[in-house]
Amino acid sequence: MHLTSVVLIALMALLHIYILVLEMFLWQRGPGRRFSGFDAELARTTAPLAANQGLYNGFLAAGLVWGLIADDPTGYRVQVFFLSCIVVAGVYGAATANRRILFAQALPAAVTLATVIAAG
Repeated sequence: MHLTSVVLIALMALLHIYILVLEMFLWQRGPGRRFSGFDAELARTTAPLAANQGLYNGFLAAGLVWGLIADDPTGYRVQVFFLSCIVVAGVYGAATANRRILFAQALPAAVTLATVIAAG
């Protein structure tokens, strides 16, 4: 179970790095516009907000990486904390912005959190 949790945490970190790149650097280009569903004008006006969100996703990814490299019990606690943050952010995002966030962010984080706790 431990190996599974490590792999899932790494995948979650990569997901959040991907989101960082989309929101910070590709928001006004094809990949970012497909991700957001915004037209060129709306993408342009919301780019600063998206970049801010991207930065937060980068912090989440950094926290997950920290959790992977830190010795226990710190590593375990950091993993639980950052995965919990992602679940909360995903649920909030699904409730306020787009329901897809529940399945793209909150659910994978919840499954990963469950494996971390099970591996304990």
